[in-house]
Amino acid sequence: MNLHVCQSVLLLTVVASPMILLVLLGGAMLFGQALSERSIAKLTEATVVAGLASAVLSLLLMLATGQRYVELELGNLALLPGDHFHCRLKFVFDRLSVPFTILSFVLVGTIGAFASRYLHRDAGYRRFFFLYAGFLVGMVFASLAGTIETLFLGWELVGLSSALLVAYFQERSAPVANGLRVWSVYRLADAAFLAAAVYLHHAQGGGDFEALMGRGPWPEGTATLPEGHALAIGVLLLIAAAGKSALAPFCGWLPRAMEGPTPSSAVFYGALSVHLGAYLLLRIGPLLVVSPWLSAAVLVLGCVTAVLAALAARVQTDVKSGLAFASLTQVGIITAEIGLGGRYIPLMHILGHACLRTLQLLRAPSLLRDYRAMENAIGGRLTEASFAHRQTPLERVARRWYGLAYCRGGLETWLDRYAVQPFLAVFRWCHVAECAWIEWLEGLPPQRPGQDPRTAAEASE
Repeated sequence: MNLHVCQSVLLLTVVASPMILLVLLGGAMLFGQALSERSIAKLTEATVVAGLASAVLSLLLMLATGQRYVELELGNLALLPGDHFHCRLKFVFDRLSVPFTILSFVLVGTIGAFASRYLHRDAGYRRFFFLYAGFLVGMVFASLAGTIETLFLGWELVGLSSALLVAYFQERSAPVANGLRVWSVYRLADAAFLAAAVYLHHAQGGGDFEALMGRGPWPEGTATLPEGHALAIGVLLLIAAAGKSALAPFCGWLPRAMEGPTPSSAVFYGALSVHLGAYLLLRIGPLLVVSPWLSAAVLVLGCVTAVLAALAARVQTDVKSGLAFASLTQVGIITAEIGLGGRYIPLMHILGHACLRTLQLLRAPSLLRDYRAMENAIGGRLTEASFAHRQTPLERVARRWYGLAYCRGGLETWLDRYAVQPFLAVFRWCHVAECAWIEWLEGLPPQRPGQDPRTAAEASE
């Protein structure tokens, strides 16, 4: 076996191993084959270790041969006759994608080992690991994507599995409502992502990242798009990154995501999913060089997010929400670093911060138990002195800042009022117009608001 074939096998194993896990777990559930917890844990361990080992060996082989950019193409679908519109399932291994893929395998493997014990005898054990496998596939696809279509596929898998795991405890209404909230924010971000993909196809005739980052290896590539196209596509992708990483003004869904089990909170909103938006901005770094206005927008968005998240983290009443906003503070700083032109520093910041937050969130249940044990040993609650009775001017200002932090800057209320409510009003008007159209077509009598047309006809008879 020559070196090229060996490298191709390793790269294919990196991509295929999480897909094998997803197919096996999904097939067993589809055909009613109830795998034991031990079998699921061993299968998960084997596929994650295989993918991680292949990724590490691929990195070592690239370092030994001096390669900085390796492509793996698995398919090419022509959307229209000719070569103008086509979709490629292509994966790129470079200095950005390989470290992030290795990080994904390491953290997802750690969470898998933890969850196999944390969720022991839980009724949703199999469902958790199926969604866990879907998340891993999405992260690998998004990390290694060489075209915007491949990235969108991984982006969607990560969003779907994240929202379903927020609503993991289906017997309670709050997790389901929060899962729908997360999914609705993801839909808005994904709409911007899809618009960017369509724009890129119209501008370049394809979705290859060569148009965004050039043929050179990351981060030395130069975008070939004009400044106007770069700004338009960059702004759309910035909106997509803001929704996925809970950047301002989409910060409100992040504490809602803590309704999920601790393992999913750790790997999604402390480690990987919350950094996926920053990873996207790193991938399109050459666009930031072409468009200074886009770089300025990224810098401002990162700074605003960091300040709001730092304030909100200081007024949270539970440890998971506090850690979530602490993570968001660092993500905002990472985004600002990217806006300032950093490439390797934000990447190292992502790698270190993801590992730290994973360990902190996994430690959170034990920390609460230790806190209660300390209270029992002391014989009372550990409380801070209240400042409600104080009247100094400085403390009155502090209360106002506290209120701003507690409502997270009012961004969620602003979105509900100026984004959600107008959409709902349009949908209600469409419903009324549809009912009126049905009445006119069928010759039915006028109906009361909210009444079904056929019910109105039966009442008139």
